[in-house]
Amino acid sequence: MDEPIQAEARSIPRRAPVIEPGHTFASVTDKISAIVLRRKTSRGWVLGFAIAFLLANAMLLSIGYLVLKGTGIWGLNAPVGWGFAIINFVWWIGIGHAGTLISAILLLLRQSWRTSINRFAEAMTLFAVACAGIYPAIHVGRPWVAYWLFPYPNTMGVWPQFRSPLIWDVFAVSTYATVSLMFWFVGLIPDLATLRDRTTNRYARIIYGILAMGWRGSARHWHRYETCYLLLAGLATPLVVSVHTVVSFDFAIGIIPGWHTTVFPPYFVAGAIYSGFAMVMTLAIPIRAVYGLEDFITMRHLENMAKVMLATGLIVGYGYMMETFMAWYSGSTYEWFMIVNRMTGPYAPLYWLLIACNILLPQVLWIHKVRTHVLSLFVVSLIVNTGMWLERFIIVVTSLHRDFLPSSWGMYWPTFWDWSTYIGSIGLFLSLLYLFIRFLPMISIFEMRTILPEAEVKE
Repeated sequence: MDEPIQAEARSIPRRAPVIEPGHTFASVTDKISAIVLRRKTSRGWVLGFAIAFLLANAMLLSIGYLVLKGTGIWGLNAPVGWGFAIINFVWWIGIGHAGTLISAILLLLRQSWRTSINRFAEAMTLFAVACAGIYPAIHVGRPWVAYWLFPYPNTMGVWPQFRSPLIWDVFAVSTYATVSLMFWFVGLIPDLATLRDRTTNRYARIIYGILAMGWRGSARHWHRYETCYLLLAGLATPLVVSVHTVVSFDFAIGIIPGWHTTVFPPYFVAGAIYSGFAMVMTLAIPIRAVYGLEDFITMRHLENMAKVMLATGLIVGYGYMMETFMAWYSGSTYEWFMIVNRMTGPYAPLYWLLIACNILLPQVLWIHKVRTHVLSLFVVSLIVNTGMWLERFIIVVTSLHRDFLPSSWGMYWPTFWDWSTYIGSIGLFLSLLYLFIRFLPMISIFEMRTILPEAEVKE
């Protein structure tokens, strides 16, 4: 009787574990906290942080020059009034989505594989939103009066234009950033207490102690903590959908051909998750190699992320097809011209490159060997990141550079200051990430302990 059962068990492929065997509560705590408390700052970390910090300063210089000279230093012109600022804003906001998705939605769905990657994915969300928030502020041309976007009490009774999507962005992004920050910080509290108790440096103990907010790990603390964490997860979950939906309204409520489409909200959300998971993969693979975390971030994590990328990539591909179909089916000559121009016009090479990067090349993820090959996954994630940036470029530029009046047609090319601001924002993102990795546990210590076999409750 046992032979068929054993044969069936042998036929089922073994899934990689969410944590390699052999770990105990003590070894998990020791390995993660040692990266912060005992590991020496490597030359690689110093060099990487120095380069990222220099790039971030280049962005600050570019913004300073922008304030002095105005937005004329950018490549903006009469037909293309939206350029790198909006392209990069949408790209960065999209990247931030995977962190909240992994943390909140997978938490509510009780997916244990999220545990090893949720902490730095949440941090990535915060840093990406910080980079995104810079662009609308400098795009308005007079950033020193950007506070006019908020409905603050004033003696003249002047209020923001609530029918403007720019105002919707302000509320959506600020709410998203606030809830994401609270969710990230609350999740850190037990681990901050662990660092406080294990550090031998007096100043570090004081700082971690203040941040741990008196955490002692009592039953009452854990009860309140878990209630608060679940409530924040419930708050953050709809924000994942709402934020990029609101961002898509920046385009969808206009009458510009190529933007005036109802498919934008779901298509933008899927694209955001797609690019966000690609960025998590881009960061997770080098980090696990440098810090020797292959036993915590296993192939199962990478393969699951590859599957999510594959699914969301197909949704994005469906969105591209629907855009083309509706442009034809609507009978609008303007919409159809925009699609033809996008495919055959002066920006056609970029359009077909984005199709290759977002749709064609990621199809290799159907192959199991590719999904379980680290270098291949890293290359695919870089390709997707590039493709999603190109998608934002094509959406913004191709609809504007040839609009209803051929007499006003023109071309848009970014200038040195566009590029320096964009590359500088990547430097800011990486600088914050380097600091996070150095001073805070990049993997949740207490959540990793909950997935160990010895944490299972036996009835």
